[in-house]
Amino acid sequence: MIVTVTPNPSLDRTAVLDELVPGAVLRAERVHVDPGGKGVNVARVLAAADRHTTALLPCGGVAGGQLAELLAPEGVPVVVVPISRSTRSNLTIVDRHGVTTKINEPGPELAPAELEAVRQRVAELAERAEWVVCCGSLPLDAPDDLHAQFVEVGRKAGARVAVDTSGPALAAACAATPELVKPNLAELTELAGRPLPRLGDVLAAARELRDAGVGAVLTSLGRDGALLVDHTGAWHAMGPEVPVASTVGAGDAALAGFLLAGASGPTALRTGVAYGTAAVRLPGSRMPRRDEVDVAAVRLIEPNESLILTGVDP
Repeated sequence: MIVTVTPNPSLDRTAVLDELVPGAVLRAERVHVDPGGKGVNVARVLAAADRHTTALLPCGGVAGGQLAELLAPEGVPVVVVPISRSTRSNLTIVDRHGVTTKINEPGPELAPAELEAVRQRVAELAERAEWVVCCGSLPLDAPDDLHAQFVEVGRKAGARVAVDTSGPALAAACAATPELVKPNLAELTELAGRPLPRLGDVLAAARELRDAGVGAVLTSLGRDGALLVDHTGAWHAMGPEVPVASTVGAGDAALAGFLLAGASGPTALRTGVAYGTAAVRLPGSRMPRRDEVDVAAVRLIEPNESLILTGVDP
């Protein structure tokens, strides 16, 4: 089983319109609502691929109830930790060119007892899990080391732990040496504390994390594919050029695909990139199914350290 932990989940409302014009009154062509949060997205992909998964979510208010309801038709088992404040709602605006504008609410503050309840449920679920996947932003005023605490809890229970977060939470999680971290280029740049304009710079930063005890580093690079550095070596994979409907959740889909394919080595990397590529073709926060993923179209290439990166990240 793969357990996903999303301490700050959301409802994701997506509005599709012809063109985003600041200051204008605009009419959306269509609007749809999806369950949101990075760990939620990972669990949706896993469930669609018939991989046993459970999504752990602190939920409150009407939005929290709707979030759990939306996951039921997708076959995602949910463990809810009730909270007193309402789950956040995020807004995504997508224009006809596929340009995505995302407005994320900060989310509710969790009381100390609620945070402790989340930690306890992580510990319980981790005892039956192969992986605990800790994802996304932290609740308002939560400690920066919350994901790091989940790493320790998961490891103590015998599970492997993956982390996909950003900023101080990512730095703290890396210090706890999880088996896998999945930053995007911007997140790894912030963590490294220096520009990473070339693939060789990303490779060096990933190797520094490995030297510090992180098991594997999977860096999503947007149009430049993804770079994996793990015990098998360093690998770069590129997906085909595809029409972009929405970049929301592409990195989450890539992480899920990587886990589905064994979470190690070039085959898992190609599968992750294939899932990320499939995700950008889909509207809003929709996650790809297996029959929408083309692993054969993903090229595994020798890492070219002089490659200048586009800096475009999903």
